[in-house]
Amino acid sequence: MAGKKDLERLRRRKRRKQRLIRLTIHLFVWTGAAVLYYFGFSLFFDTPAEYELKHATDRMRREYAALTERYDSLARVLDNLSERDGNVFRILFESTPYDFDAGYERSRAETYEQILGRSTRRLKRELRERTAAIDERLAELVATHRELQRRIDSAGRDSDRIPAIQPVINKQLTLLTASYGMRFHPFYKTLKSHQGVDYTIPEGSRVFATADGTVSAVGNRNSTSGQTVVIDHGNGYETLYGHLSSIQVRKGQHVRRGDIIALSGDTGLSLAPHLHYEVRYNGVRVDPVHYFFMELSPSEYRRMMRIAQAGMQSFD
Repeated sequence: MAGKKDLERLRRRKRRKQRLIRLTIHLFVWTGAAVLYYFGFSLFFDTPAEYELKHATDRMRREYAALTERYDSLARVLDNLSERDGNVFRILFESTPYDFDAGYERSRAETYEQILGRSTRRLKRELRERTAAIDERLAELVATHRELQRRIDSAGRDSDRIPAIQPVINKQLTLLTASYGMRFHPFYKTLKSHQGVDYTIPEGSRVFATADGTVSAVGNRNSTSGQTVVIDHGNGYETLYGHLSSIQVRKGQHVRRGDIIALSGDTGLSLAPHLHYEVRYNGVRVDPVHYFFMELSPSEYRRMMRIAQAGMQSFD
């Protein structure tokens, strides 16, 4: 009797084991079938996420192609504009425009080549010398700054009578085309002293007083300057604005820095519409670019000096 019970238990255990094995096999089979189905399905069909990604990629490709085409078109337009400007410059001034940026890059490349050819000892010595020179220059600048601050503090409101801004709106710093110094005269075709700066601006552009003062002269001073305004700032400074089309102030009128005093023009002996601007100190004409310190940061000042010095042709 006990033997039959043991045999029955073994049979039930064996059947459970067989069922477990079959279930395990079925599980693996169904899992494998599901994996195969997934891979097979993914070969021919996209999931919603994949579908969206593919279409997003296609849209990006189309946008990239459109942007590339647009960039190429703009590059061609800029090249054409540059070539046209060069032709206009050659026709007006009978000379080839100087490529300042190319010259600057060439100079940088030559300097880099020279540095590569120097020994480490020489480079260290030059670095020490330049550092010492910079320290010395910094001490001078600090002393100069203190002296300027002292003068500003003592000047008080008289500082408003010192020319300190540009006479026209020139945020991009590209309108100043002829600076102070020896420049080619547009009519005589010879080097002549140009004792102011020229701004190439459209006729009718606003012209601003660069400091507080009193209008000392208006109208046609001579056939060269055309319609002109002169402002006496009362502290040794005078400013002149020439080749105007319309004058908005009268002689004896008090003006403040930033007031509109005239509209630019092409009167007098002028090659094209522009503004001629001068600064005089104690009767001597000085470089106006040094008197834009209220508007320009040091980097903008250096950039304006580079732009101004690159042009050797005045407009009057």
